[in-house]
Order: sequence, then C-alpha cells, then structure tokens
Amino acid sequence: MARIDDLKAKSEDQLVEELGNLKREAFNLRFQAATNQLEKPSRVREVRRDIARIKTLQTARSRDAAAK
Repeated sequence: MARIDDLKAKSEDQLVEELGNLKREAFNLRFQAATNQLEKPSRVREVRRDIARIKTLQTARSRDAAAK
C-alpha cells in the first residue's frame, strides 16, 4: 500500500509509471476474481485506493500549476 508521503516525493513521470502498473495489476486481479483464483481479495481494494491516491495527487499538482 502506497503512503501519501511516499507518493508526494515522486516525480510526475514516476507517478504515471506507478499508475500504469497499478491499473495493470487491477486488470489482472479482476480476471483472477472472475476465475475464482484470487488469493488475497483485500488486494483489490488496496490497488483501487492506491490508484485513487495517485489520481488525487496528480489533480492537485495540476491545479497548483494552473494557479501559478
């Protein structure tokens, strides 16, 4: 699970890369859930929340950049 402080320290490129990895993982977890092969169901929730954290941080950064 990504902590917000860790995410704030990353650059925009690193956040985009991390977001891509998390989306790929979410896709794989959905397939595992559909085929009843999901080992850790709580991971789905963690990944969804990490994606939301990254998107929130990106929105805040873009809003701050537009305000300047």
